[in-house]
Amino acid sequence: MSSEHMQIGEVAARTELSLRTIRHYEETGLVIPSARSQGGFRLYTEADVARLMVIRRMKPLGFTLDEMRALLETTDRLDSGEKLQSGEREELLERIRGFERAAQQRVEDLRTQLSRAEELAATLAQRLAQAADC
Repeated sequence: MSSEHMQIGEVAARTELSLRTIRHYEETGLVIPSARSQGGFRLYTEADVARLMVIRRMKPLGFTLDEMRALLETTDRLDSGEKLQSGEREELLERIRGFERAAQQRVEDLRTQLSRAEELAATLAQRLAQAADC
């Protein structure tokens, strides 16, 4: 096995994803192991780990598997090194800008939810403190 390849257990540890989750992402076509060992074990590269990290970061923001796939296909096309047709590069960049805007909006929504949760926790703590004083 090449030193540049990792088995799924190491990838799971590095990405903080379960083996089952990584296999699920493989089944759905989001990430494909770069190679297989002679024994048939999945082998991953740093690029595969980076891809899984994109997926891991999109998940808590509520992006669907189809949205994840669309972003990954867009970045794959940009990173392919192939000569892009006239206007294609700008179209791809605009897709990424759309994902960036969506991510920013979802982050703001999460901040609002967190603020409301913190308010509730503070209200409950205050209520408990008042009840203890009685």
